[in-house]
Amino acid sequence: MEKLAIGSDHAGYEMKLKIIEYLKGKGYECVDFGTHSADSCNYAEYGIAVGKAVASGEFRKGILICGTGVGISISANKVNGIRAVVCSEPLSARMSREHNDSNILAFGSRIVGIELAKMIVDEWLAAEFQGGRHAARVATITDYEQNR
Repeated sequence: MEKLAIGSDHAGYEMKLKIIEYLKGKGYECVDFGTHSADSCNYAEYGIAVGKAVASGEFRKGILICGTGVGISISANKVNGIRAVVCSEPLSARMSREHNDSNILAFGSRIVGIELAKMIVDEWLAAEFQGGRHAARVATITDYEQNR
């Protein structure tokens, strides 16, 4: 059973709970890094927490949800080793795994409904990094990140 790190801010809280239940029903183990209520909070804390959990190797993948997916993904991307992507439709989610080896998926609860969110999550989780010519491109990003 694959273990996923998941987090949200207040805007993504309700959708996060639904996504966790959906994923549990598919056999995934979800570890919730917060927030744990719909009270206003700082999205960056949760983006960074999930980013650190994935970058450490404790989790292979993570999912983040805020109002748009943008702020929480920006904060996750500040963690070395993270390639967080914001997706509002399934094709970008799949391509981000296949071509960019994204390791965190983000989306916005104010942008997509729950059924579309499930489709995005399904495509992202089913896709695998293709390597090949894409590996050199990801390596360029990693090299820059580690040597700046």
